[in-house]
Amino acid sequence: MPTLEQTDPLDSRQFVIAIKRLADSLSYGTDRSPFLGSGLEYVQSRPYVPGDPVKTIDWRVTARTGVPHVKIYETPKQLPVWFVVDTSASMTLSSTKLSKYQMAVQIAGGLALACLDRVSPVGMLSAGGRDLKVKPSLSRETLLLWLHQLRHFNLIAETRLGEKLLALNPSLRERSLIFVISDLHDPGAIPALKLLNARHDLVTILMRDPAEEGLGRAGYLRARDAESQRVVTAPAKQRFVATEETVADLRGASIDHFLVETHRPFLASLRLFLQSRNLLSR
Repeated sequence: MPTLEQTDPLDSRQFVIAIKRLADSLSYGTDRSPFLGSGLEYVQSRPYVPGDPVKTIDWRVTARTGVPHVKIYETPKQLPVWFVVDTSASMTLSSTKLSKYQMAVQIAGGLALACLDRVSPVGMLSAGGRDLKVKPSLSRETLLLWLHQLRHFNLIAETRLGEKLLALNPSLRERSLIFVISDLHDPGAIPALKLLNARHDLVTILMRDPAEEGLGRAGYLRARDAESQRVVTAPAKQRFVATEETVADLRGASIDHFLVETHRPFLASLRLFLQSRNLLSR
């Protein structure tokens, strides 16, 4: 099986340019208006104290009680953002120019840069045989370093997504935004996602290659499973994954999810998805 170093069509400089463009595109239209609270959130009202700015007076409460009150605001706390990237061998499957994994790393990079632009600390966790965990940081250099490491992983191990998610959950002491980018081939992934979704803001980006949905022609094919290395023979039109069932499980668990098919344009739809859930403005 070729490694990413052999198949990645982008050199380091081109890759950085690509993810910066992706970040700019994903960010477009997601900034809040400066006229809607200027980044402050209303908490409560309290009685007026001499010296309070007149512009903070809560006229509604003042009229109701007959006693001058002012509004109290607080600056919303930025959520730490985690990117859990599936680094198992099944992600190397590719019948298109870019494999699921190569596209997943680019998506993670673009989203992470967009989060840094909003002063949200970004961390990363690999979900394959090789362990890589980087705590949330506002350092762009740290981000580029773990992206470089991800690009040069040799993906030969089975998926450990469910196990990694279960280990991550108790280590998160505060509410976080978590992006899980995976093909969800691990049977233990959905239960782990449900557990995380109960305490955190969770988004699953589901990666699919068209070959996983069958080749759509008569005859048989002989192939080797990327993770188990087991040789299988199956009808060419056989579906190797159950995308509809996986999406139904995610929807049934109220987990935000977005499907990326490597042979179809997805950028405009992903941007709309992020805007509709206000994800990059949290």
